[in-house]
Amino acid sequence: MTAKEIRQAYLKFFESKQHHIVPSAPIVVKNDPTLMFTNAGMNQFKDLFLGEAAVKYPRVTDTQRCLRVSGKHNDLEEVGIDTYHHTMFEMLGNWSFGDYFKKEAIAWSWELLTEVYQIPKDKLYVSIFEGDEKEGLPRDTEAYDLWKQYVPEDRIILGNKKDNFWEMGDTGPCGPCSEIHVDCRTEEERKAVSGKDLVNADHPQVIEIWNNVFMQFNRLKDGSLQPLPAQHVDTGMGFERLVRVLQEKSSNYDTDVFQPLIQFIAEHAGVAYGADEKTDIAMRVMADHIRAISFVIADGQLPSNNKAGYVIRRILRRAVRYAYTFLNLKEPFLNQLVPVLAGQFSGVFDELVLQQDFVQKVVLEEEVSFLRTLATGIQRFENYTKKQGELLMSENAIELEKSFEDNWVYSILKDQMVISGDFAFELNDTYGFPIDLTELMAREQRWTVDMDEYNKALLKQKERSRAATAVDTGDWIMVNADLETDFVGYDDFEIETQIIKYRKVSAKGKEQYQIVLSKTPFYAESGGQVGDTGRLEDHSRLFFVEITDTKKENGVIVHYTDTLPEDLDGLFWAVIDEDKRLLSQDNHTATHLLHAALKKVLGSHVNQKGSLVNPDYLRFDFSHFAKISEDDLAQIEHLVNQKIRENIPLKEQRDVPYDQAISSGVTALFGEKYGDFVRIITFDDHYSKELCGGTHVQATGQIGYFKIISESAVAAGVRRIEAITADKAEAFILDQNRELNELRALLKGNKDLKSAVSALLEENSKLKKDAEKAVGEQSANLKHEIVHHLKTINGVNLIATHVDLPNADAVKNLAFAVKDLVDDLLLVFTTLIDDKPGITVMLSENLIKDKGLNASNIVRELAKDIQGGGGGQPFYATAGGKNKDGLSAVLAKAADLIPA
Repeated sequence: MTAKEIRQAYLKFFESKQHHIVPSAPIVVKNDPTLMFTNAGMNQFKDLFLGEAAVKYPRVTDTQRCLRVSGKHNDLEEVGIDTYHHTMFEMLGNWSFGDYFKKEAIAWSWELLTEVYQIPKDKLYVSIFEGDEKEGLPRDTEAYDLWKQYVPEDRIILGNKKDNFWEMGDTGPCGPCSEIHVDCRTEEERKAVSGKDLVNADHPQVIEIWNNVFMQFNRLKDGSLQPLPAQHVDTGMGFERLVRVLQEKSSNYDTDVFQPLIQFIAEHAGVAYGADEKTDIAMRVMADHIRAISFVIADGQLPSNNKAGYVIRRILRRAVRYAYTFLNLKEPFLNQLVPVLAGQFSGVFDELVLQQDFVQKVVLEEEVSFLRTLATGIQRFENYTKKQGELLMSENAIELEKSFEDNWVYSILKDQMVISGDFAFELNDTYGFPIDLTELMAREQRWTVDMDEYNKALLKQKERSRAATAVDTGDWIMVNADLETDFVGYDDFEIETQIIKYRKVSAKGKEQYQIVLSKTPFYAESGGQVGDTGRLEDHSRLFFVEITDTKKENGVIVHYTDTLPEDLDGLFWAVIDEDKRLLSQDNHTATHLLHAALKKVLGSHVNQKGSLVNPDYLRFDFSHFAKISEDDLAQIEHLVNQKIRENIPLKEQRDVPYDQAISSGVTALFGEKYGDFVRIITFDDHYSKELCGGTHVQATGQIGYFKIISESAVAAGVRRIEAITADKAEAFILDQNRELNELRALLKGNKDLKSAVSALLEENSKLKKDAEKAVGEQSANLKHEIVHHLKTINGVNLIATHVDLPNADAVKNLAFAVKDLVDDLLLVFTTLIDDKPGITVMLSENLIKDKGLNASNIVRELAKDIQGGGGGQPFYATAGGKNKDGLSAVLAKAADLIPA
């Protein structure tokens, strides 16, 4: 079976068991502060496990794109080294939300593996949770008894909490699990050593293939376990491992999931896969990493220097580093794998196919940038080892002509040939140069890296980072547990409500509270639109607390406040800040009109890549590969304002089936998670029609006016427009008009401002040239006068004098002119330009060689008298300072610096 056939067989099997097939959620997580990336199939169902959202389908199945490169579930360092770990992988899953439990999950997993996929039963082992006395958790005897129906008891393994109790993180849904392991060794190997002894022992051929997690608990902040409102099944099967087993390969990388990529790399690198372990690892790393890189970018996350963007940049650079070091691929190559990958996922994850060109260009730009970084890092490394080597040679009285390759030199210096861990950390932290590459280059030159020192510096950085981002989140305290939350903000700006629950949150020394309300008009930050602010008033409306922000967490609307109401168990009025909401709505609707205008003016390739909508302005990022011309910008702005003037009424459709919405031609955004039912926002059926959960104006005329204030690049293939609307746009136009009127007044009412300003600039240029000419003539006359200040001391012609010139260039020109007139010259000028003291030192070249003089050293010594510093070249140097009263002392000291 091919990989595609295996995937389809899984989904078809569970569809036959009345499971609803759902699409993969984006790999980049939004609206969950505990995660950056989807690291398990259950992430998108977290709110269902916690009972915080209604269950539409009690049984679902899917294949979920996952990424494990940071935090508790971190497989990055094993990727490419072993045969079965990956950064991005597919998790095949079947789920029960309060429906079936252990009996059906175990029976169906066995049926699928042994009857549909026909894996030999004698190659399979299962494990169950043995219990944990400290946690007060008993052995999972129910799972044990169920498995006895299918496998001999000697193939049922008792697993500890580490292996058989699944937890997504430090807090959240969890429960005992039952794993299925497959022994892929040869028959002879299996006869020699029982597979049972190799389960969970990191044997590359005895691997976990399926995990049945029985969600029963919620882990609280204090470590205690709270029973979930209902019992759930969360299963996961590693797709890449499954394909390996069914295609009877010894490595995931030998299957048709990875081989098209690996063979493409091998062909272009001119290295056969399987010829050498180092080059094999490099190819595996590249084939694995391009999958993670491509899907994260396709889901809307660009490489950057922080958070999720930094993680994906790190993965990309790791792949480039392997290509550069082990495959001698010194030019950008990784991006060429994107079309190969997109072809593999056609009909499976089409978001990559649709964005192939965009993803490839982003990867290319990152490669070009990092290859420059590598070149810089290598140069700094070589300079460091050369300098340190010369120092070691000198300290040990060894001629510099000798080489560290000489064994007798190496035997003397090897214990001292250590690269500072602080320097290695600086290379990594400041210049993005990987530590493993520093170690590799060090070994090649017979040096070692002080990794203890490096790790100490790395630990300090991590502690600083953790301290800066640490958030202490308390457990939810229930007030009205029987109530459900309902968002009414599309229709109401205030509503009578009750508090369902609250919790305390501490971050950066500040305490806040998060409140969940039964009914709320507050829009939670989402889709680029900022969260509402406002008030939570008591029922008498005499007392209130400020709502400072509103966010969404696992589908729940959370209100932020610095204080809590005194009486939590009562009726309240939830009231949003109407003025801010209306301005945000103006800007949000304007982004829809702008998106449509961009497509019409620039082309259908334009797609939204991010946005920010707040009361002050809007920011819109979109795919486009060139700077937008002034004419096109003007046309885009005109088109948006035309639609505003048409006062197009809002057409809002709620709870539309997703497939029906897509077939109607609606614009959907890549990287967004849409449910089975969606909301469509339309302004003119033939102009703007998008899926959107944000708030909007009732008619476009409410926006008033739209004004673009900037257009810039964000990344390869991504442009950004910032714009303002309504009151802000009006104020901007008034300010511009006021400046024009003031300019006209300065130009004495001249109506042709362009001509008037051009004339002024031309006149200013002429005056500047005349001034420069006058200064030049002054310098030419001055050089002959200055020569009269010459004194000969110990064979050196010293000229030390103060010069009065308007700028530094004039002083420099004068110094070089005097140098042409006088041999054996030490020239010291003091200056006072714009009331700032300065020193200029000029030397004849022969004095540098014969007398050992150095202009940089001299100017630094003289600068002490003006409380300053400076430097330059051996023959010419300058300095500036703060103390102008010290200039006379500078001239007096000059003669003392001439050697006897």
